[in-house]
Amino acid sequence: MITRIIPYAGGRDLDASRDFYVDVLGLEVTMTDPVLGLRSPDTPAAQVIVTPPGTPSADLGIDVGTPAAVDQAHAEVRRRGLRVTYPLTDEPWGVRRFFVEDPGGTVVNVLAHLS
Repeated sequence: MITRIIPYAGGRDLDASRDFYVDVLGLEVTMTDPVLGLRSPDTPAAQVIVTPPGTPSADLGIDVGTPAAVDQAHAEVRRRGLRVTYPLTDEPWGVRRFFVEDPGGTVVNVLAHLS
């Protein structure tokens, strides 16, 4: 079950990005490390992730709901011979994820929360 699709934005200056998304657009900060996570206060699944320079990043993220679904997607990606650009990993901030390049070249972060 897909629970959300999250766009990623590059962040050359995370403070300026935070000010823009919070002060101009009214989003609220949900995470500051290792990326800047923002969401709508009215629709929590409406989110933006801002990645600082040097951080592994994707073009978008797809939350597939459960760690088992991440594993299933990873197995299918490997079966199809698609390019994995970031390995299957349990991150210290509580997500299981991997990055895959889709057939058009878009890098997708396939993820789910561990708990």
